[in-house]
Amino acid sequence: MTTGSFAWRGATIPFHPGESVASALMRAGVLQLGQDGAGCRLRYFCGIGACQSCLVSVGGTIVEACLTPAGDDLNIKAVEDEDG
Repeated sequence: MTTGSFAWRGATIPFHPGESVASALMRAGVLQLGQDGAGCRLRYFCGIGACQSCLVSVGGTIVEACLTPAGDDLNIKAVEDEDG
């Protein structure tokens, strides 16, 4: 049972209670999270925030998707899509 959804690159991503952004994206079939500033591919990997491979932008702040709780109506962007 989903409790809400958030936006990701024009798609609406549903999430379950207590689910992280990374988990919801992965469950929706999103396996690549874009590229970082050095051109390295970002993806869900360790799940504990140690590898920094799942960075995304939430409200202009770069965060680890695996540690960030999914929230209703969040507009989550790939790091490469962030303005500035």
